[in-house]
Amino acid sequence: MHYSKRFIAFGGIVAIAFLIKYNIPGAEYEQVGSFRGASLEAETWNPLIASSVNDNLLSVIIDNKQYTNEKYKFYMDDNLDIMMPVSILRDALNCSAHIYDGDRLVVEKHSSNISFSLDQGTADVNGDIEKITSPFTMIDNEYYVSLNDLSQYMDYTYSWDMQENEAQAADNSDASIVPTSYDLRTRDRTSKVRNQGSYGTCWSFAALGALESSLLPEESEQYSVDHMTLCNGFNMTQNDGGEYTMGMAYLAAWKGPVYEKDDPYGDNKTNEDLTAVKHVQEMQIIESKDYEKIKEAVFKYGGVQTSIYNALRSSQSSSPYYNKNNNAYCYIGTEKPNHDVVIVGWDDSYSKDNFNTDLDGDGAFICQNSWGDNFGENGFFYISYYDTNIGTHNVVYTDIENTDNYDHIYQSDLCGWVGQLGYNKDSIYGANVYTAEGNETLKAASFYATGKDSQYELYVVRQFEDETSLEKMIPVASGKLGNAGYYTVDFNQGIEVDAGERYAVVLHIITPGSVHPMAIEYAADEATENVDLDDGESYISANGSKWVSVDTVEKSNLCIKAFSDNR
Repeated sequence: MHYSKRFIAFGGIVAIAFLIKYNIPGAEYEQVGSFRGASLEAETWNPLIASSVNDNLLSVIIDNKQYTNEKYKFYMDDNLDIMMPVSILRDALNCSAHIYDGDRLVVEKHSSNISFSLDQGTADVNGDIEKITSPFTMIDNEYYVSLNDLSQYMDYTYSWDMQENEAQAADNSDASIVPTSYDLRTRDRTSKVRNQGSYGTCWSFAALGALESSLLPEESEQYSVDHMTLCNGFNMTQNDGGEYTMGMAYLAAWKGPVYEKDDPYGDNKTNEDLTAVKHVQEMQIIESKDYEKIKEAVFKYGGVQTSIYNALRSSQSSSPYYNKNNNAYCYIGTEKPNHDVVIVGWDDSYSKDNFNTDLDGDGAFICQNSWGDNFGENGFFYISYYDTNIGTHNVVYTDIENTDNYDHIYQSDLCGWVGQLGYNKDSIYGANVYTAEGNETLKAASFYATGKDSQYELYVVRQFEDETSLEKMIPVASGKLGNAGYYTVDFNQGIEVDAGERYAVVLHIITPGSVHPMAIEYAADEATENVDLDDGESYISANGSKWVSVDTVEKSNLCIKAFSDNR
């Protein structure tokens, strides 16, 4: 995008207007006052100033990360406030931000709870009604909120640099972003409590319950457990159980989710012709027992799928680990997880005396079960922080998009992350080869980070013939990922490919502490014995120069997908 520079005289007027607006120290106000037109009202000046700011490159730096109006839709309004899109608010300010009923924005961080009503000049700040400079508004189906107002009520430092055309905001607090107790139930952000019955489908109920929670309160949907458990790439029945990577594979492959009404639960039937009604593009895995990160995930995104050892056999059974009167559970021992639930909140002060087990301290997670609303507290119960297994395996669904996000998905790993491959060091190159179905533009790629703090580089190779073609890699993206998980990365620029053209997507990944950092699909056990390993063409390299076919090392498919749009 080209940004024009206003002619010098107008630039001088704008500069003087900023001196008046922001009361910049050292300004010669007597001279300003004598300038012709300096007495113009704000309603005349402000639109001119805002227009000048918006016509140029506008930079917004929030907690040392830069955003611009080239990529994001920041703008200065006629009150000279920087308006930021609500769609990036959660990640930019590391906060909880949700739209209720289409006309109310609720932002939470630290001890602040701010509620903005659409097009209103006031906000509810921790229960007090406060005047704001610029109303929360909607333009072209995008919500915007004033960064100035947010900064004022969230204890951020805010500044504007006229010469650089740049706003800066920084959090003044070093405290945790989450409160000492939090409950998604009180915020209308939990899915409907359901009952798995006698089937071993808790993993799917937990996956879809967490997914549905991540969409709330903006979207309220119920997705099909039958479809997830019966229409995936695994050789398993509903009685065989499952685990979180199976749900991740199903969603990453765009097999689902589908609506519950289109494939209802309990009849042991499915409809393989159904197509996904959402595209899940990111699923983060939170490190074992990192309670602060689990809380942050619940706070920002919604329910977190996790695993416990369950000593109860039904909602009516008893166990020495479960206090039925207090709906409180704690198991301490050597048994491995055998049941999945959804973490929907926590209470650091929940008394240790509520549990049957003698514990060293207070605190519990609030969890949603899949045993109907007759279990626990209308389907919910408390699990102590001291439970052996709670928080060991954790998945949160962080990017759920509409199905028009990309026109095509290219993949050969319907079972997803089954195992890992590597050269006994923390880095590896991998390449998957695909054939374009039409004249398309490659827009993104996805892959698994098998550990935290992974660094990645993505490349594309056009007109692929054999492994020697991999010498002609075009860099398209790079970055660093905080958590393990499944990620989709948009390319810095689209790469055009022609119908029938073979191309490769190359991933270079570095995962600290790993010796096998590349996720692969392979026939590992009975559940994956029927996996199709002839549908992909994959290569690996230790250094990016010498490549070998994956089949010569391990009969498998690399977990690297590509996404494209028609052109």
